[in-house]
Amino acid sequence: MTALRAQVNPKDIQRNDLARVCLQNEIVRLVEPAYADQGQSRLLAFIGPTGVGKTTTLAKLAAQYTLFHGKNCAVITIDTYRIGAVEQLKIYAEIMGVPLEIAMTPRDFQEAVHRHRNKDFIFVDTAGRPSHNVEKVVELKSYFDMLDEPADIILVLSCNTKYRDLVRSARQFGPVQYSKLIFTKVDETDTLGCILNIICHTGLPVTHITDGQNVPDDIQSLYPKKLAKILTRGVAPDA
Repeated sequence: MTALRAQVNPKDIQRNDLARVCLQNEIVRLVEPAYADQGQSRLLAFIGPTGVGKTTTLAKLAAQYTLFHGKNCAVITIDTYRIGAVEQLKIYAEIMGVPLEIAMTPRDFQEAVHRHRNKDFIFVDTAGRPSHNVEKVVELKSYFDMLDEPADIILVLSCNTKYRDLVRSARQFGPVQYSKLIFTKVDETDTLGCILNIICHTGLPVTHITDGQNVPDDIQSLYPKKLAKILTRGVAPDA
């Protein structure tokens, strides 16, 4: 804010563009450390609270990797709780032409990952766990403890969730050792500051945001400059 005050005269309405650029630069400065040294594993697992859209988000990314980038992919689900979850994934897998495995136990999961060791990417769907249910979070962790290779464990959160609840989820899913974040339902709220706040709170990057239900569309990759532009759209005189 000191830099903004030094560069912009509040009485000069013509400096709105400069104010926006200065604010964007400050946002980039805040979040860049979270995006530094960001690698990618071939194993992508999606975790998070119930109802945030993990399965749809997985399907969007898996479809893009398979259909647009020509990658050889597989899908594994350890969601055996939610009625219809496996059927929904079966439909997506058939459309994409990728194999789907159902893992009932951590050992099943380990074996399924091993069977697809030659795949470019493996996408892992999980059941929504209430973050305050420690037993369910520990159970989820037991699956990933069976892995003998690195994984990108991605915490999926919804933009229309209260910030206090986002912070609680970020803290209570901590034992699973997630390393990236995705925010869904950007189209269902006008306030997106929670994305910036959670990046600063966790020190982790938000790699994608979703803004609809269409598969494989309605998902965007996110990086510091793009986040800054999204958060400052309302600053523009023509916004």
